[in-house]
Amino acid sequence: MGIDRRAIVNKDAQIGNNVTISPFSIIEDDVFIDDGTEIGANVYIASGTKIGKNCKIFHNAVLGTIPQDLKFENEKTTLEIGDGTIIREFCSLNRGTKHSGKTEVGKNCFLMMYVHIAHDCQIGNNVIIANATNMAGHVEIHDYVNISGLCPIHQFVKIGKHSFIGGGYRVPKDVPPYILASGEPLSYIGPNIVGLTRRGFSKEVISRLKETYRIIYKMNLNVSQAVQKIKSDLEIIPEIKDVLDFIEKSERGII
Repeated sequence: MGIDRRAIVNKDAQIGNNVTISPFSIIEDDVFIDDGTEIGANVYIASGTKIGKNCKIFHNAVLGTIPQDLKFENEKTTLEIGDGTIIREFCSLNRGTKHSGKTEVGKNCFLMMYVHIAHDCQIGNNVIIANATNMAGHVEIHDYVNISGLCPIHQFVKIGKHSFIGGGYRVPKDVPPYILASGEPLSYIGPNIVGLTRRGFSKEVISRLKETYRIIYKMNLNVSQAVQKIKSDLEIIPEIKDVLDFIEKSERGII
């Protein structure tokens, strides 16, 4: 272990093999850091934080502090970070509340500088969140989402997998999967063709998703009518089923 003598590591913290902890970082009790993870300088890791293998936490990040929620009563909750995730400078991640018990960031995510993840947020795997995007509590971001910088995300919003959100736009409602969203107010632009192609989706699947969203957004139907037309007119391949399931579970309504 490469723990600098100027770091403060509580004796009850659990530190794995080949972990690096740089000068002036503080690791509280009830912290678990798995093998191969690198902690930069001046990082604060509070009680209840669990960090996976081969993560990189850059300097001045603050992880696992209590929620910014007046209902919080100091209940025992966690912040959990998956293997291979990168957290850049000055990010702040709060632990959960009794609502869900934890805030969670998945595997192989990339959080750029000044990202804030609030209490009870659930971030999937392979998610990229660019600089200074801030989210309120209870946000769900599904796998392979890419969010550009300076986006404020409203509490309880869900962002569907493989979607891309343009920079600087407010996210007040749920963003369905597989799409590109941009503009003010945030709106459907089209399927996330570049992202889907890079991840191996076929032209046929992308074409069918385009037709699905044409029904939802271009035919002057309400959402319920669009769903019924999709079910009656289209073959329900797995990706279209993902869209229908997302809409069914949406509580804030879709953009």
